[in-house]
Amino acid sequence: MRVLPHGLKYILLITVVFTLSACGYLIAPNVKTGVANLEKGAYQIDPAHTSVLFKINHMGMSTFVGRFNELDASLEFDPAHMENAKLTALIKIPSIDVNNKDLEETLKGSSWFEAEKYPQAIFKTKAVVMLDDSRAQFSGDLTLHGVTAPIVLNVVFNGAGNNMLSGKYTLGFTGTTRFKRSQFGIDYMVPAVGDDVDVEVFAEFQKNE
Repeated sequence: MRVLPHGLKYILLITVVFTLSACGYLIAPNVKTGVANLEKGAYQIDPAHTSVLFKINHMGMSTFVGRFNELDASLEFDPAHMENAKLTALIKIPSIDVNNKDLEETLKGSSWFEAEKYPQAIFKTKAVVMLDDSRAQFSGDLTLHGVTAPIVLNVVFNGAGNNMLSGKYTLGFTGTTRFKRSQFGIDYMVPAVGDDVDVEVFAEFQKNE
């Protein structure tokens, strides 16, 4: 086997590093922030780059964290008229994931989500208020466990740009909310297991062509 001179190996290493850096630069999108700089239109969720987490106090000792793996959502907005923005999201309750199969089956059962009877949770906006150039409050109705009640989703528009990997204009989106599960008829083991549920959404939306 031929051994390359030390100087040549160094040059090859530098060449590889610069090549990889250039590729990363080309792939990274030119992200624009601030709602006023985003493209208006209709968007669809990218499930591969979206996570929905829920957090709840467990016995006053820890925070229990789970997620839902299957969802769909659409977003439509015009930066000049954000009060008319519309967000619709659907979560498939049977896709609950707590890293424990037995507990997942328990949570799908009659004491908790009753997933067979109520397989979907749906959120639809009714009003939108901008708080600053990137934060908004999306007020709407959440239907969960057969009950519909109002909640407020606190939204951050992280920015958007042309995604070189997908070839689509993509919007980054973070949403958080808190509600009481008892409001939706899921009150088993309250207060040992907390009533307040925190939901965090980390999402990418792709603009429809």
